[in-house]
Parts: sequence; C-alpha cells; structure tokens
Amino acid sequence: MTQLHLKNLNVTIDKGELVSFLQDDYQYIHQKGTPGWRSADTEMFPVIGPTDQANFRVETPKGAAIQDQHGLLRELTYTCIEATETTAVFEKKYSANIKVRNSKFPDKSTEEWLSWPYDFNFKKQFTLSENALEVAFIISGENGMPFMLGYHPAFNLQTKKPVIETTTKEITLEEVLAVGSRAYQVADCTEITLKDKKSITLKSNGFGNFMLWTEVTNMVCIEPISFYPYAVDQKNLHEGFMTLGESAAQFSVELILN
Repeated sequence: MTQLHLKNLNVTIDKGELVSFLQDDYQYIHQKGTPGWRSADTEMFPVIGPTDQANFRVETPKGAAIQDQHGLLRELTYTCIEATETTAVFEKKYSANIKVRNSKFPDKSTEEWLSWPYDFNFKKQFTLSENALEVAFIISGENGMPFMLGYHPAFNLQTKKPVIETTTKEITLEEVLAVGSRAYQVADCTEITLKDKKSITLKSNGFGNFMLWTEVTNMVCIEPISFYPYAVDQKNLHEGFMTLGESAAQFSVELILN
C-alpha cells in the first residue's frame, strides 16, 4: 500500500488503485466489499465500452485488435516508480501484440487473450494538496496510435438523495439508476459536483465528457471520458478514437473537496 498524507487528508493507493480518500474520518471512495462494484477505481484504455457485439474486435489502422470491455490496460499491473508524502507515480508498459490474459474469460467473455497492435507507456500520477487530490495520466507510445481514455472512480454515498450537478443541470441518483449498464451521458462537460453528506467536485482536463453509472444506492461512479461509447454501434467504436502525437498525451482530474 502507498500512503499520502497532508494535514487532515489521507490517501491510500493499492498497486495504483485509489482505495481511500479520507478527510478526517469521512470516506469519499467506495469501499470494496460493499454493494455495487468490486473495485474502487480503474482506467478504461485504449477503448471505452463493451465490445461483445463486435466479436471483441476493434478496428485500428493496423487491423483489428482483440479488446474486451473498457480495454486491456486494467489487465496489466502497475509498478510504483516514485512516492513521497504527497505524491505517487505508477506505471504500466505494454509491447505491441503481446497477449494478455482476459480476467473475464470464460465466465463473461469468449476471448481468453487480449492484444493491442501498438507499444505504449501509461503513467498514473497522484498529487495531494490542501483541499484536493489530482490524478493525472501521461500516455506515450507510437506516433499515430489511436486510443480512448476514461477514468472510472467510484464514490461512497452516505445520504438517500445525493445530487450530481453540472454548470447547466442537476442529475438525481434515480436518473442514473434508470439508465442502467449503458451509463448516463454528460456530454461537453469538464466540471461536475457530487453533493452528498459532503460535496466533492471533479474538474477534468483533456477528457471533455463524463458518464455516470451505478446499480445501487450506496455508490456512484463519476467517470471523465474522452468518448461516450454508446454514441455509436459497437462495430464502429473506432469512430471515437483520439490519435497520439509525437509527444505524450496528458489528462488530469482534480478531486476537490468543497
């Protein structure tokens, strides 16, 4: 476990996964073992969304890549490459066409092995300040590599009627639940606030959109995304790709305590 600490804020990271964000004794992050989801956070890369209806194939300039839901990054293991009292950096490296075992096989997928036709290096950097935790992502690799990126944190809910606010609208938990597994789309949005017993604001850079998901009333996932995957048919998921340039692509999300 990696621990970050500053005044009354404490962060716990387990092999790159944000498993706790405490302000005094108030827990903002969904806890594993409670109803809703078996994780606390994860990344969606190099694709976002399901691929089963496309036979788990996603088109790239180098041909079809075998990808399960939300990509193969989550099947790789982070290495901690730097840690101080207020910062931590984790890294995943992938070499083109290396087969990665799919944890969804055989119960939830017909594909035992996943692969991607490009090299990439993926860094996840945590920086704790007096009222916020910034989570930054630095992606480097082959010039021209297509990709999508989504960050998938889950937040603990402690009241019966939490509200999610953007600058233009208010979204209830009931509305998110009604959408189901597709996730509620919040397009063209870079700032969103969860108002529960305490409030937390997510301010994103580079993503451009959010989606919201839950199937229970004790947690909600507020996910910055580069592309909403249900905007297209699964066979056309490649339409949502960004393209990596010569320099690294950088994205970030600030979790700001109000």
